[in-house]
Amino acid sequence: MRVALVYPPSCDPTAPYLSVPTLAAWLRANGVEVLPIDANVEAWEWLLTRQRLEELAARIESRLASLDAQMSLSHEDQLAYAALSAARDDAATAPAAVEGALAVLRDRTGRRFYDPRAYAEAVATVDAAQRVVSAAHHPLSVDFVAYRTPFSLLSAEEIARDAADGRDPFRDYFRALARRLVSEGVGLVGISVAFPGQVQPAYSLAYALRELAPGVHVTVGGPALTQMLLRLEGERLEKALGPFSSAVVYEGEFALLSMVRALERGEDPAAGGRVIRGTTVEDMSILPPPDFDGLPLDRYLAPELVLPYDPTRGCYWGVCTFCHYGLAEVGTAKYRERPPEAVLDHLEALQKRHGTRVFYFSQDVFSPRIATRIARGIVERGLDVKWGTDMRPEKALGEERCRELVAGGQISAALGVESASPRVLSLVDKGIPIEAVESAIMNLSRAGVAVEAMCFSDFPTESYREAMETVRFVQARGDDLSLFILGRFDLTHGSLVAQRPGDFGIREVWGVEGDELGTGLFFAERRRPKRPAEQAKLEDALRSLSSRWSLRRYPWAGALSTAHTLLWYAHHGPGVFRRLALSAEEPERPARAAAARRKPRFDVARLAEESAAREAELWERMVTEERRVSRATYEARAAALPHAKPSPGRARAVARAEVRAAGRRPSHAANATKR
Repeated sequence: MRVALVYPPSCDPTAPYLSVPTLAAWLRANGVEVLPIDANVEAWEWLLTRQRLEELAARIESRLASLDAQMSLSHEDQLAYAALSAARDDAATAPAAVEGALAVLRDRTGRRFYDPRAYAEAVATVDAAQRVVSAAHHPLSVDFVAYRTPFSLLSAEEIARDAADGRDPFRDYFRALARRLVSEGVGLVGISVAFPGQVQPAYSLAYALRELAPGVHVTVGGPALTQMLLRLEGERLEKALGPFSSAVVYEGEFALLSMVRALERGEDPAAGGRVIRGTTVEDMSILPPPDFDGLPLDRYLAPELVLPYDPTRGCYWGVCTFCHYGLAEVGTAKYRERPPEAVLDHLEALQKRHGTRVFYFSQDVFSPRIATRIARGIVERGLDVKWGTDMRPEKALGEERCRELVAGGQISAALGVESASPRVLSLVDKGIPIEAVESAIMNLSRAGVAVEAMCFSDFPTESYREAMETVRFVQARGDDLSLFILGRFDLTHGSLVAQRPGDFGIREVWGVEGDELGTGLFFAERRRPKRPAEQAKLEDALRSLSSRWSLRRYPWAGALSTAHTLLWYAHHGPGVFRRLALSAEEPERPARAAAARRKPRFDVARLAEESAAREAELWERMVTEERRVSRATYEARAAALPHAKPSPGRARAVARAEVRAAGRRPSHAANATKR
């Protein structure tokens, strides 16, 4: 039995993720041959080439020309026209620049990667290339975080539709991968889905495998699939399983090994049901270190290899009311630790094998107690390693402990600050007063750790004043913070807030009819929401606050807890993103000259604004008012919306040009036109 473990797009391609190496290590330790495949890196590497982007650019121009020739544009045509028009400059410049940009991100010397100007140009080019990919596959939006269409994951039919030729940019790669797995003699394919942006691509890969490798058992697992499938039963569950032979929910080590043994005996692993419940690894001392052998370690988009490692699993606090994270039905998984000596042995072995100097401790949260023991062990063994992780900003992070952590290699800590409002922190059940949070930030920062603050607003019943408390807290602690994020609260099925909404001032929680996989969750509070003027003031304050750092989207340098950010801390120091914001060293997104081309017949700016507003109204009506979504309803209402007409001046110019052209036609052509 040969097993392929596949990590699908779309997510961070700058470093390997932990799931495939962890499962590969367990299976190999039990004598199973494993073929690990980072299909995320491979698929983006396959797509981000000059040739393929030029093909997509030509597709954009062809679709635009077809729309431009119409006498009017329907609502859906307007959305496409706006998206295609917005991508034209990117399509004119990104294809020729993309391979150079990838070379900057992989520059082994580090000179261009750590140069702010060269790095900014490379990131801008890759972002532009992804906009080209999205526009060419409109209405798709895809990047290293998300993979979305308007009806994404609403039903099995919509999943199959999004996997079709012309709609999925990775389709040809998936088909080539399926043929490769057949040629490699693989009998079991395990697809690991950690993040929401991987869900639709995982289905698309499974469809390719069903068609081209029908004898292979295809199973799927991981946090994103676990949390989705646990909410389903009966016919809805069967439809959701779709092209997969089976699915493993919760932790996968024991379940996956049992599947291998069943297949070796000629048995169907899904004979007892297509959903297989994984068993929690209670004693982490039995786990080998993650095994990265066989992954494309020289092809990640970084100048050196940053490896993830899991000293612990689960969350030792585990009661935050907003949280639903990882392989858990509600809240977070049970907390467990690897023995500190085993952690040190693993880090030492991984460093020797791969030459890694920077690790990311990938876990729910790292306790100060075990962090200190590992830091001391790193010092005692004389290991030259640096590491970053997530932590709770608690009282245990005193001055002396923080100095020990830095001596033992810590370079960053992403802290779950959440809010600076005492009342909101109480509702969140954070268990830490804001004074202790402030002290932890100061102690870590002054010891030399790059401190990142993770915050959010709009927790149920939060007022404008309380949201501004968080903004002012970050502002006051700005000199001690290397980065911050202040997102908006999102209700998730497995959080305590969703389980007991009335306790948090929520009047109603609902899903929408037509969302067969239950991916959407909506709520209404008993109190009135922030007034538009208050929301606008909050957003203005947040923009002003953000200007103090050079912030970027995940997974780039300037986003929290990314491989690139860790490398920049190690190279430039913890204050690098504050310094860049204060200097002219890093330019804004590079300006690109617009390519020479004919003027569009339609007023693009007006059309884009009006069609976007109408689109928002359509979805607001379906989701909030009617709470029922279907493609048929959407298409009927979209068809009834006003059509866009060409700009009058441009339409007259086109008409005059057509008359002049007709006057130059040979007589037989003119007669043919009349006929």
